[in-house]
Amino acid sequence: MKRKICFALLTAVLLLGGCGSQGEIKDGFYTAEMSGYSHGWKEYVCIMVKNNKIVYTEFNAKDPSGYIKAWDNAYMQNMAPVSGTYPNEYTRYYAAELIENQSSSGVDTLTGATSSGNNFIQLTAAAIEQAKQGNTDTVVVEMSKE
Repeated sequence: MKRKICFALLTAVLLLGGCGSQGEIKDGFYTAEMSGYSHGWKEYVCIMVKNNKIVYTEFNAKDPSGYIKAWDNAYMQNMAPVSGTYPNEYTRYYAAELIENQSSSGVDTLTGATSSGNNFIQLTAAAIEQAKQGNTDTVVVEMSKE
């Protein structure tokens, strides 16, 4: 009986130990971007993997000219009072969450930036899939039809 319990506990520990892990990912930079623009911005994520860990993450959005959303002070001044957050804040938050959790499933979305948070989770999952394959081509994630 003790053997069965020990085996069951060992199996549970091994299975649970893999939770939150994305599996083997290859060193390199991996990028995913949304398929189109939303309110004039196309969100993207870029991750850097080293020794099977995500060590750097950039999450942001760009307009058709390439201007970065987090740099847009007028946008920030309009968004912050209404939403309680703004691009330069929530993009850094989401990036830090990914590095800490090493998985898109561990990222909590922020109130006021839920849509971007959901996009971040999708983009990150796509970039991690690319990293598993070692495919450095930019992957395009379809936008939801909301």
